[in-house]
Amino acid sequence: MSYYPHVEHILERASVKRAQEAMDRLNVSGRIHALSESARTAQEAADSLGVEVGQIASSLIFKLPSGGALLIITSGRHRVDTDLVARNLGIEKLARVDADFVKEISGYSIGGVSPLGWVSQPETTLIDEALNDYGVVWAAAGHPHAVYPTSYAELLACTKATPMIVGD
Repeated sequence: MSYYPHVEHILERASVKRAQEAMDRLNVSGRIHALSESARTAQEAADSLGVEVGQIASSLIFKLPSGGALLIITSGRHRVDTDLVARNLGIEKLARVDADFVKEISGYSIGGVSPLGWVSQPETTLIDEALNDYGVVWAAAGHPHAVYPTSYAELLACTKATPMIVGD
């Protein structure tokens, strides 16, 4: 794992502190790690941590027809099949969102979106069943260089997500 003291200042960022406060409130067992390399993508995160890309729990945001946010916590081992997810939700399609929408709804910047500690709760949260294939998964903690270890079961409980197959 690429963990270096010279990146400790990341843990002082307001967005990382908000993620930590949510983790504390929800009794999340893992602690936040500051990475020397960026974890903006699942592959970058996996490389930095020395784990399989499937162990990366990426938080992807879409817009529902209602205008509300859909959070999909997905395994880094595949892309989200938006048509499949829309069908399973009984809607026509998932709308893509821009960086401003992500920041406004979650309080996080793209690349560091934690599944916890949002400024406005998503209307719907889904969790990729593929994450259950791993004992430990890693999620962003409010900054592209901040991640924390967790499990499928813990993410499911903390986010109150609905399990779904979201890709293949």
